[in-house]
Amino acid sequence: MTLWSARRAIMFYLVLIGLGWGAGYALQGLIAPDGTVTDVAAMHRMMVLAVVVYILAAAIPFVPGAELGFALLLLFGKPAAIISFTGMVGALMLSFCVARFVSPNRFARLLAWMHMRRAAAFVAALGLVPPHERADYVMAQLTDDSPLWGTRRGRLGATLLRNRYVLLVLLLNLPGNSVLGGGGGLAFLAGMSGLYGLCRYFVSVLIAVAPLPLIVYLWGG
Repeated sequence: MTLWSARRAIMFYLVLIGLGWGAGYALQGLIAPDGTVTDVAAMHRMMVLAVVVYILAAAIPFVPGAELGFALLLLFGKPAAIISFTGMVGALMLSFCVARFVSPNRFARLLAWMHMRRAAAFVAALGLVPPHERADYVMAQLTDDSPLWGTRRGRLGATLLRNRYVLLVLLLNLPGNSVLGGGGGLAFLAGMSGLYGLCRYFVSVLIAVAPLPLIVYLWGG
């Protein structure tokens, strides 16, 4: 695919990133408007609102959910550590579970619209495979020296597929991962792909989300 033929995909991607960051900035202002809350009742109302907005927003692809969680921690400190943790876990589980009801064929049509025809064909073929067989199907495609991947990329892809839960944990903690879709986008792709089991995915999310809230809870003021 040439750069000219990829212009639709590039523009669509830039629009998604822009919308995601714009929404994240606006929601961060809603969660932490000025950082000064003195009334206890007002703080409780703000915290409830912040948690609801946080879960719903962080579940949306390309919205920087990690930054929203960081805003919660900055505003409320140690009391928000558990809320930030459970809120982010809830958001990633929500996005994952919703995506399990989305057919890969819809994503394939989007890729075809963006002129990414080989990727669209692969995703469409993946959608015809039962979810519990998709990991084996993808592994077979990667190790088959097919023209879609090539030998070296196929071997790298096979390694990443075998360690996909570790890869997910790393991507969820990657700074600036909103350019990859953010936590909500990564969770949505994981759910739609059918390559991740629910229980293992849940454990991976717990591991990925825990470090910062745990540090704030143990040593925060």
